[in-house]
This record gives sequence, C-alpha cells and structure tokens, in this order.
Amino acid sequence: MSSLNVFVVDDDDIYQFTLKVTLKSIPSVRSISTFSDGAEALEHIMANKDELEALPDIIFLDINMPVMDGFQFMDEFVDLLPRLNKEIKVYLVSSSIDPMDMKRARRIDAISDYLIKPLKSEDIKEILLQIS
Repeated sequence: MSSLNVFVVDDDDIYQFTLKVTLKSIPSVRSISTFSDGAEALEHIMANKDELEALPDIIFLDINMPVMDGFQFMDEFVDLLPRLNKEIKVYLVSSSIDPMDMKRARRIDAISDYLIKPLKSEDIKEILLQIS
C-alpha cells in the first residue's frame, strides 16, 4: 500500500478537523495538508510543481468557499495539470445536492467524483484504497 499525500480544501474548520481525524486513522495516508480556499491550494501546487512529494495524490475540494471556489480552482487546475508530472485525483465535496452543480462537475474530466457531505469514514477509506 503506497503512502498518500492528501489535500483538504475547505473553508469549514470543523469539517477540516473531522476529515483530518478520519484520514489520520488510515495507514496509507502519509501527510494531510489543509487549505481554506482554492487560491491557497493552487499557490502551493504551483510553488511545488517540480517536487512530486509536495504535490497531492488526492484532493478533497469543497465547492463553496470565499476567495476561490471549487469550480474556479478546477478551471485553473485543469490548465496546470499537464505541467505536473503526477496523477492527482480530485473529489468535489459539497453539501449541495443542486443538480446543476453535479452536472457542472461531471463535465470536468479531472474530477473523479462528486461527494455529498458529510462523508462517512468508510467512504473515505474506500476511495483511498482504490488509489493506494
């Protein structure tokens, strides 16, 4: 089982905390980085684009955030992806069950899945098992 670098991009501190607790209980998770908006996460990725160990293997990305929301992040991330020498899975995570959000997410090939909050720890473990 490989060791995974996980990014949590969400402005909800409580959600960040609970997801980190779940992720820390999974042996395949090597590191967890949290960001409060898409711009922070994108800055980190761009600053470390040549350091594979600093890049995420998986991103849990909220839709509704200040500064840069999840869809704005994806617009820029999709352009950046070809310059990264690493496959990065992105899971859009939201409390929104709006069909328009889901449809918009499905049109972005770089999004692996659309997940509804709150995430169950079993679901997170299943996702990580599939990529590790």
